[in-house]
Amino acid sequence: MDKYQHRRHNKNLLMVHLIFVTKYRKKILFGNFNNDIKQYIFDACQERHWYIKRMESDKDHIHILLQYNPTDSVKNIVSLLKQKSTYLAWKEYSNMLKKYYWKERTLWSDGYFAASIGMVSQTTIEQYIKNQG
Repeated sequence: MDKYQHRRHNKNLLMVHLIFVTKYRKKILFGNFNNDIKQYIFDACQERHWYIKRMESDKDHIHILLQYNPTDSVKNIVSLLKQKSTYLAWKEYSNMLKKYYWKERTLWSDGYFAASIGMVSQTTIEQYIKNQG
């Protein structure tokens, strides 16, 4: 199977490692709530033709390895995933979440971690470019 995305005017393989942390590092990602949060993120990605290669969580944060389109910025991807998962979580689990976030309808901390990943090392790319022409 081809790992590249084929579009009308490009062929690409853009991947990013994302980490979202729960607000105040509350240890709430477990059981059905954890499974549903992952499903909300998965569904949002599917709607936009982003592909989750791997997603796992600990009690207070979630890791996502995501393949995305060149027309999407990482900042916008993060914003959309956090907003949608927060909205759906509060819609379904408001009684539970009120115990942890009694003043605001929040789920994730304001920041995030993002690192682009490649299928080859920086050294390999530098050597390839150096040997052109």
